[in-house]
Amino acid sequence: MGIAVNLVTYLMETMHLPSSTSANIVTDFMGTSFLLCLLGGFLADSFLGRFKTIAIFSTIQALGTGALAVATKLPELRPPTCHHGEACTPATAFQMTFLYIALYLIALGTGGLKSSISGFGSDQFDDKDPKEKAQMAYFFNRFFFIISMGTLMAVTVLVYIQDEVGRSWAYGICTVSMAIAIAVFLSGTKSYRYKKSQGSPVVQIFQIIAAAIRKRKTELPQSIVYLYEDTPEALRIEHTDQFRMLDKAAVVTEGDIEQTLDGIGIPNPWKLSSVTKVEEVKMMVRLLPIWATTIIFWTTYAQMITFSVEQAATMRRNVGNFQIPAGSLTVFFVAAILITLAFYDRVIMPFWKKWKGTPGFSSLQKIAIGLVLSTAGMAAAAIVEQMRLSVAKSSTQKTLPISVFLLVPQFFLVGAGEAFIYTGQLDFFITQSPKGMKTMSTGLFLTTLSLGFFVSSFLVSIVKKVTATSASGGWLADNINHGRLDRFYWLLVILSAINFVVYTICALWFKPTKGKDSEEMEKGKGFSVEDC
Repeated sequence: MGIAVNLVTYLMETMHLPSSTSANIVTDFMGTSFLLCLLGGFLADSFLGRFKTIAIFSTIQALGTGALAVATKLPELRPPTCHHGEACTPATAFQMTFLYIALYLIALGTGGLKSSISGFGSDQFDDKDPKEKAQMAYFFNRFFFIISMGTLMAVTVLVYIQDEVGRSWAYGICTVSMAIAIAVFLSGTKSYRYKKSQGSPVVQIFQIIAAAIRKRKTELPQSIVYLYEDTPEALRIEHTDQFRMLDKAAVVTEGDIEQTLDGIGIPNPWKLSSVTKVEEVKMMVRLLPIWATTIIFWTTYAQMITFSVEQAATMRRNVGNFQIPAGSLTVFFVAAILITLAFYDRVIMPFWKKWKGTPGFSSLQKIAIGLVLSTAGMAAAAIVEQMRLSVAKSSTQKTLPISVFLLVPQFFLVGAGEAFIYTGQLDFFITQSPKGMKTMSTGLFLTTLSLGFFVSSFLVSIVKKVTATSASGGWLADNINHGRLDRFYWLLVILSAINFVVYTICALWFKPTKGKDSEEMEKGKGFSVEDC
């Protein structure tokens, strides 16, 4: 966060890139970071396990941070300095290439780290122990609280060092801190709980889809007791009637059971799957509508670390003789997260447990609250931007005579929204996914962040192209004082409102899967290899 939040000012002021280009570089970098969580999740589930994945990718992230320190230190890796009013020389292809290498090493490390860290944390709790299961409910809030504390340090101390001491010093501190964190993590190797990798869930998904397509003309039996099931009874998942096409993967047909040399029948996984494995894939499919309708929040979030920072850079930021770095305005964003999490943890959760008997809001309720708050935050941002532009029209000063603290409501509302939606999504994707696919589901959750950033880049490019004319730069001009950023914010408000309606429908449609087999499967033994 400390790198991304102040990166847009570095790209504009040091690398001399246009406003919209700088914003898109930041959102593409953040989007790739979270998209690579899928790769990290795949490797953790299939080959490495969560512990090794964290250790390897955190090291890659540290190497990338070190490379970024070098990129910002050497004069050969940035264009010559220019002053206000002068024609600035943009960064060369070589200089941008080195910067991209550093950034995308960080993105690769972030992808592997984020996909496994929360899942590895939840592995330390035994969900069969009622006491530990209750403690896990608090884990997600406190996990995110600690992350937010680190973010708070990043957007205050680290951003100040970047602007006032030097970026190479700041990124060097990041590198050393990462090295220390890796050493501390490895020191607990003997005390951790480990869960073995159960193979790639991606392969299982493709196997079931392939089997279902192969049997697409096969009739389903009237009773589910005739569907194939070889999972131990205690681990079975209750059969559901949704996505019945996938049930055909559990219909036994000729050639599905292959005989070994010992005469033992073994199902070919590309032709036949158990009911439980089919239900696991159904569980992942049920997550997709919620997944799709949370992407827009992270598009809104992207504005907080790009255009909102650009807004701050044009406004009066003095508190006495001290000038607040533009990137440090996100401290209000992080403060909102910390305050919201603390209030929820200490006030709402105990109250809700006494009143409703459950420890706080459900994950879907949290996501809904986050979507509403982010929409309100964008509306506040649009109103403030209209005020800022009215001042810019009558002023020729580089720093406009309007207080930067007018931006606080948008940071606070979106920050409070993130506190709800991040913990809600994390809880939802981990608890509503099969045990063997938790790392993959965490990666799926993090791709909402990735796609949110990519959608932001896409919208910026489209809006710039559609609204730009020969006489002006359109809504997103290279100089935001000459554009109509407020209209872009209103566009996001409209998209967010429409998305919330769709999300509500999807949340009402969603039905969680029960962890034991259906009544009919319990009455019947279930069809298995032994019946062949």
